[in-house]
Amino acid sequence: MRYFVTLAENAEPRVVDVTELPSGALKVTLDGAPVEVDVLPLEKGLSIRVDGQVIDLSVEGVLPEIGAVASGHRSYVRVESERARAAAASTRSGRPLDKTVKSPMPGRVVKVHVAAGDEVTVGQPLLVVEAMKMENELKAKLAGKIAEVFVTAGAAVEANAKLLSFE
Repeated sequence: MRYFVTLAENAEPRVVDVTELPSGALKVTLDGAPVEVDVLPLEKGLSIRVDGQVIDLSVEGVLPEIGAVASGHRSYVRVESERARAAAASTRSGRPLDKTVKSPMPGRVVKVHVAAGDEVTVGQPLLVVEAMKMENELKAKLAGKIAEVFVTAGAAVEANAKLLSFE
């Protein structure tokens, strides 16, 4: 299966091909180059050996936008399968852009940096959600005017909960 993984905002997606061999082992390429990978499920996450380096990984959120915690560092990544990407592209034409910011994981809203009526730019911090004692700053993925903020500081939110919307 082919996946497109975007590690940072405005970065080009990396192409990851994963094939399960009859033995159960994985054959993986990253941008066409072979990568030695072994995966072991843990009680809460995965232990992954990549080219000899072991990484304990936990994942939260809802695909395609997920949060990944590895070696105590949290990152947000976009992971799309080739099939999901093609389906999104076929339905994208003529369809309005989703202008709602949703929580990538369950947690507590710590800070709200914007209010209804504020103009924001791409990459501007919108709010901070705390999960597993780590603060996660959510940034604007599009420029525009904030229509409504659905949460306040201190509010508990579930994964995929509406946080705010753009006009």
